[in-house]
Amino acid sequence: MKKQTAGRDRLGTLAPKFAEFNDDVLFGEVWSREDKLSPRDRSMITISALFATGQYPQLKAHLALGKEHGVKKEEVVEIFTQLAFYCGWPRAWSAFPMIEEVYDGAAEQPALALPIGEPNTAFARFFIGKSYLKPLTLEPIPTFNVTFEPGCRNNWHVHRASKGGGQLLVCVYGRGWYQEWDKEPIEMRPGDVVSIPANVKHWHGAAKDSWFQHIAQEIPGEETVNEWLEPVSDEEYGKLG
Repeated sequence: MKKQTAGRDRLGTLAPKFAEFNDDVLFGEVWSREDKLSPRDRSMITISALFATGQYPQLKAHLALGKEHGVKKEEVVEIFTQLAFYCGWPRAWSAFPMIEEVYDGAAEQPALALPIGEPNTAFARFFIGKSYLKPLTLEPIPTFNVTFEPGCRNNWHVHRASKGGGQLLVCVYGRGWYQEWDKEPIEMRPGDVVSIPANVKHWHGAAKDSWFQHIAQEIPGEETVNEWLEPVSDEEYGKLG
């Protein structure tokens, strides 16, 4: 989990001790105990508590954090629907618009290494989550900047070729994963490079709590084609950090 600085950023001068407790104890010690509860689980608990107590400004902030931690829009809808029976119907009416604002509005983008490009609509059916694509050059080697929002990953796929072919990935921002079929996943951080042979089944994408940006180069070959396969299941993906 990334280091929390919100307390010091907002209250460091007015209430420095409170800011210290917020950043170093609440988030630095409690939220970081991932061996006890994952950040996703802690987000769901916190969202439920803030809904129940009507703390709407904090609720909106934690909906955004929950989204980063992999809490799905439909899961938040279900949480609010159930809690409406226990905490009050008007409270749910007031809270539902926040879901649309956080999940359907433009995602807050960090200071990425490269321009993000356009939404990857042409290949959206082969991705879980939202990705962006920016072609960098098509000659002599097709090269693309691909950006994944937290939790986004592509389906299992194969770069088919009768000769040559394959792909090269260079991580330039954030944290992500690469995995070949029947092999352990590989964590990718800035500067990490993965060479993908032709005809090897694999997937790649962002970690649950991080944007991920990589350069993808399509290695020239003969009779090259991408074969898109099944999605990476939530169960498989959920095992990753």
